[in-house]
Amino acid sequence: MLSQLQDMDLQLLRIFVIIVDSGGFSAAQGKLGIAQSTISTQMAKLEIRLGFRLCERGKGGFRLTAKGERVYQSARKLLDAVGSFTRETQAVSDTLIGELKIGLSELLAPDVLELIGQTVGKYRQRAHDVTLEIVTATPDELETKLLNHKINLAIGYFSKSQAALNYEPLFKERQSLYCGQSHQLFRKSTITIEDVNQAEKVSHVYRIKSLGSRFVSDRQNAISEQVEADLIFILSGAHISFLPEHIAKPWVESGKLRELMSEHLSYDVDFQLATARRQDDSDALKLFKEYLTEAFHN
Repeated sequence: MLSQLQDMDLQLLRIFVIIVDSGGFSAAQGKLGIAQSTISTQMAKLEIRLGFRLCERGKGGFRLTAKGERVYQSARKLLDAVGSFTRETQAVSDTLIGELKIGLSELLAPDVLELIGQTVGKYRQRAHDVTLEIVTATPDELETKLLNHKINLAIGYFSKSQAALNYEPLFKERQSLYCGQSHQLFRKSTITIEDVNQAEKVSHVYRIKSLGSRFVSDRQNAISEQVEADLIFILSGAHISFLPEHIAKPWVESGKLRELMSEHLSYDVDFQLATARRQDDSDALKLFKEYLTEAFHN
């Protein structure tokens, strides 16, 4: 008597259903791809497992017993359920679910935002059920959020000093030095490095070491944590500072800012894609990273 269903029993039941659907052993040979003697052996095994006869076969033809009819109906339901389960689990396997939290540096360039937007659009075609969250913060804050697992990935200009984080190059951002229209250098025809060194600079809490970081005032009476603060200090006419060129551009075009010694002092900032080393990368995260990398490197 069959007390516990095993894999072998499922295979025997499949053969049994095909035999019944085909109308007998001979007709089932082509569908099963095995000899009639093998079919008979398999059926005998099933009947032994069940403890009763399923069908009559011989000169009188193929005919189900009453118990065989009941088993056939139950087997059809079981195999249909197995098929349904298989289809559903395959669908789940192909479905991306969960949450993806993305951190961005503030005030990214329009072309960068467009590429990130295109990445999100492409991702959405594949990952309908993933909940996306986008936050903006300073580089230090983004690294802290990654370390505390508050976000899954971040795009920003990082010092790459956190051993617990992975950094992958993504794109570059051009930075230049600027003064405001009321600053004494704004209308000076020729500007030298001495002029720049003597001017009041802005000290940056957030900025990584770079060419721009060598200009540090003895008097640190202007401190910035964000690009907007840099811009305000420059517009005041009392200080000079570096800005991303895409931020400064409209102010330069309107005559409110002047770029200083760009051929000598402008520099590129490397933006990276950062993730936590000990984070278990989900399929949702892996796919977004793949699409993002493709967008910026193609």
